[in-house]
Amino acid sequence: METFRVILLLILIACAICVSLTKRLLTAVIIFMGYSLIMAVVWILLESPDLGITEAAVGAGVSGILLLVTLKKINRTETDSEDLDTVSDERAGDGDEDR
Repeated sequence: METFRVILLLILIACAICVSLTKRLLTAVIIFMGYSLIMAVVWILLESPDLGITEAAVGAGVSGILLLVTLKKINRTETDSEDLDTVSDERAGDGDEDR
């Protein structure tokens, strides 16, 4: 059982380091959700099931979903603004050709 706890601790440290070093936001959110699930297992092993359930529900569940929805909205906004910039550039170019 002690070996299992040490393995979980090493995985937690690896997740924390990977979240800090990753460049892609989606990857960071997925690693964060994994971190929360592993932390929930640690709380259960420490004989605190109420904290384990809360960590799983809030840490991996609600927070993860909110972060994923935020990423989706950010990507959509960036795409929309790029499309608007392209349309503006095309209109500016069309006006010059008529003169």
